[in-house]
Parts: sequence; C-alpha cells; structure tokens
Amino acid sequence: MYLSAKQTVLLGQIMQTLAEPHEEQEIRELVGDLVMQLLGAQFYASFVWQPEQQRFGKALQINMDSENLRSYERYYQFNDPITPHMQRFQVAVRATDVLAHEELVKTEFFNDFLQKDGLYWGVNLYAWHQGRNLGDMRIWRDRRRDNFSDDELRLLDMLQPAFVTALARAQSGHDAQALKLNTLAERLTPREQDIARLVMLGRSDKEISRELQIASTTVRTHLENTFRKVGVSNRSTLIHKLRR
Repeated sequence: MYLSAKQTVLLGQIMQTLAEPHEEQEIRELVGDLVMQLLGAQFYASFVWQPEQQRFGKALQINMDSENLRSYERYYQFNDPITPHMQRFQVAVRATDVLAHEELVKTEFFNDFLQKDGLYWGVNLYAWHQGRNLGDMRIWRDRRRDNFSDDELRLLDMLQPAFVTALARAQSGHDAQALKLNTLAERLTPREQDIARLVMLGRSDKEISRELQIASTTVRTHLENTFRKVGVSNRSTLIHKLRR
C-alpha cells in the first residue's frame, strides 16, 4: 500500500488524536475530518447506535446539510437499504459491497436523501466493542470521483482498533464519572476516586492503566492506598463499602 507524504502526515495526526483524552463526540468529529482528508472524500457523517430505541442518534456531520441529516434521523434511517447491512460488518465496508450501485440509484434513499448533498460513493466503519456499537464513520465522495479502493478499506481497517479504544475509553470515563460514591470516598484523592470508580465497573489493573494512561504500578499503588484508607483488603469489599 503506497501512502503519499500528505497521507503519512494525516495518518500520524489521526493516531495522535485517537491517543488523546477527548470526549466521545469530539473523537468522532476530529477524526472524521482527518479521515475525510486522508481518503480524499468530501462528506462525512457519524452516528451512535441506540439499541433501546433501535435507531441511530447523536448525529454529527461535515459538509452535509443539517436539515437533511435530521431528515435521516426522522425518516430515512428507517427506509435505508444499505446501512443495516453495512452495520453488520466489523471491517470497513463500501455501500457497493452490500447493494449494487445501479440498484441504489433507483431508491428513494438515494434520490431524496443522498443526492441532496451530492453523496455518491460511500464507505462506513463501525466501532464495535464487547458487542456494542460505540459509533461509526460514514465517508462519502461525489460522482466526479471514483469509488473507494480495496487499499483505502485496508487503511480504514488499520485505524479501527485505535478508534474503538478511543471511544471505549471516552465512554468508560463518562460511565465512571456517573457513578456515585458514598461519603467514605471523601478520604480518597481525586485520582484514587477515579480508580475506585473503574474498579466498580469491573476494570482490571491493566485496563485502568490504559484508560487513565498511567503505569500499572501506579494503579496498584493508588489501589493499595485506597484499600488502606477505606479499611478493606480486596476489590469486592471495596465495591461494597463505596457503593452509594
């Protein structure tokens, strides 16, 4: 796979962004802009699957009409001949991999939704983690350009693990902050409270190390201090003592 000098720089910027501590929506937007440049695409949208409602939400877009995107949320996602099939893939997938383009252009979805913004060739990448779809990237080109190549799909596949890790880390941080600790937690430092919350979510020392971007030995030191301050000797008792 050949990468131009510009693509090499963009790839480095994407990986750096994915390694930084951003909120979930920021990750999808910042990386989406860079990926769009990396692939020479003009349009981008991203959603998060809401399993309880069986619908996509948390929409964001680049170079697409906001009202058109709202029409997707209201109507077209329920009359979409490609995305439900593309979502089943855990690798990058083109629209033409699930429906022949000559068939797609005959649909209401193409003529009344995609074509309004000039979307013609599309590729999607989904972030799956422990059976959950944490978010996606939907990248499109107009009809003046070529369809996405196999090499470009492989390039997206290379980015997927870091994309999944970044979204999972952001979601984990949100879940952890939402956990309410009882008054015993007042004995702990802010970092010890962060680690205690992650322990309550079932994270191992290695996972906590990765999510907080600190050494495993540092995690262990904070955890031992937490045990001592709360008066426990193991994780399960700590969870029981701190649960509100």
